[in-house]
Amino acid sequence: MSRPPATPGRRALCAALAASCLLLACTPLRVVTHSVSPVEASVPAGHYTLDAHHWSVVFDVDHLHYTRFVMRFDRASAQLDWPAHALENAKVAAVIDAASLDTNVPLLDRMVKGSQMLDVERYAQIRFASTRFERSADVDGKPAGKLTGDLTIHGVTQPVTLDVVFNGYAPNPLTKQPTLGFAATGRFSRAKFGLTTWYPAVGDEIDVRIQAEFEQAQPLAPRAPAAQ
Repeated sequence: MSRPPATPGRRALCAALAASCLLLACTPLRVVTHSVSPVEASVPAGHYTLDAHHWSVVFDVDHLHYTRFVMRFDRASAQLDWPAHALENAKVAAVIDAASLDTNVPLLDRMVKGSQMLDVERYAQIRFASTRFERSADVDGKPAGKLTGDLTIHGVTQPVTLDVVFNGYAPNPLTKQPTLGFAATGRFSRAKFGLTTWYPAVGDEIDVRIQAEFEQAQPLAPRAPAAQ
């Protein structure tokens, strides 16, 4: 019995399946079976830095009551200090490059980043520094609470509260570094930061969604004594 001719679509599907099988065959068992712990006491105390490749910060706002207009930021940095084994004692500070705002529409990017709104040439950074954390009920078995901090946008600083969930801790199976994961959501009034342009066509309440992984750097190796 002759086989049906191999069409381009069939060849592409076969190639994709072969690549998937090869990837799974070469994936170390520690990656396949990786899990994280929501137990805060298991987290090593120390200083953590935002993983540059595994984070997202998204704002969205009402647009003419049709949809929520979505904006993301492409450049940010953050530092997390975990001095003891509990969320209440942790401190986080983040800096977002305001000029990295991306709406997926170049014209709108220029409008939002322009002098009528964020004015990124004068106010290049959006900053957040935590001030306190209040425990709340767990979310799906994960520790959670309300993180309050000072948010600075457009040169104005106001307190903002985020609902934070600690997704868990484990050594990263690829980098071996201690790694923490968090999710956060919140809402603030843009008018409180002097951003009133286009209201009410564009709503006042900005919704925030954050995903973030933090890694603890390896300790520096001691320097060898200088030769005498």
